[in-house]
Amino acid sequence: MEYVYKRFSLAVLTILFLFSNNIFAAEGKYVFKAGHPSLKEWLLPDTVPYPEGNKPNKARIKLGKKLFFDPRLSGDGNMSCATCHNPALGWSDGLPTAKGVKSKVLGRASPTVFNTAYNSIQMWDGRKKSLEDQAMGPMEATVEMNMNTAKLFKWLNSNKEYISLFKAAYPGEKIAAPTVSKALATFERTAISNNSAFDRWVKGDSKAMSEQQIRGFKLFVGKADCAVCHSAPNFTDNGFHNIGLASWGNKNPDMGRYTQRPLRLMKGAFKTPTLREIERTAPYFHDGSAKTLQDVVKHYSQGGVVKTNLSPNMTKTKLSASERDDIVEFMRALSSPYKAISLPELPLN
Repeated sequence: MEYVYKRFSLAVLTILFLFSNNIFAAEGKYVFKAGHPSLKEWLLPDTVPYPEGNKPNKARIKLGKKLFFDPRLSGDGNMSCATCHNPALGWSDGLPTAKGVKSKVLGRASPTVFNTAYNSIQMWDGRKKSLEDQAMGPMEATVEMNMNTAKLFKWLNSNKEYISLFKAAYPGEKIAAPTVSKALATFERTAISNNSAFDRWVKGDSKAMSEQQIRGFKLFVGKADCAVCHSAPNFTDNGFHNIGLASWGNKNPDMGRYTQRPLRLMKGAFKTPTLREIERTAPYFHDGSAKTLQDVVKHYSQGGVVKTNLSPNMTKTKLSASERDDIVEFMRALSSPYKAISLPELPLN
């Protein structure tokens, strides 16, 4: 019995050592001083990535912007892409979950468009590979924009101004799903957040972040272990995790990534969203269940609510109230100065 007790004690001590050592390693990776080279991995690339055959230019951005704000791309003619992805609302909609056709309340929140250009996979369940791949999805979905795409392309091909815009943006290519998708994706790649207080601090501005925000960053990459999923430079690992939301305990919960990849660990797992501009995009989580950043941090601090099939990355950190405050203040440092977006003049019918 004594032997078993010693073996058990040794195992517990080993786990505690590895856990504390992991935190030490995360904190020890960085020197928390403005402009220090160890922080550079948190800076986004200067060039926004784009796929071959869809290099951004003024004509493509102009066309994509008009399409993005045009409600005639929906079946009822009263919804545009900007309805759910409003630049004034953090390129989201400010609702717990999105509303679709006939104002039907949908099951998932509208994700922000901010920095989706850097994502290697799109949508809460990862069912789309790229911005081009996802662009037509809301139009085609009967519960969302509910657009008859055959009717849409017939109209676009009869509209003189759109014909001219497509010709300038994609010369020699048809006005069809591929060019509509490419134009929308190009405009969405202009929704970039890379000039936050945090970015300026990383670049060397010692006054860009407060002492509390720096403490929050230390906790973010250390004790709280947020960076294990919200990793550099876009504050996402582009992965999928079940974070133990209360809604996972519903009778018929949203299965998330499991619908695309039927693996046990993917049950109830959803894509890690970027934290850039997070202060502008409340409420939070795929089900919109967290109203504030304090609610978010508290949820993670307690290690989730429903523990079944929990992601291995979810651990109870037992953060104090002041530590939670520090992390929230750090996340507020991830917002860039607001850029007003002018509404485009849309082509006449």
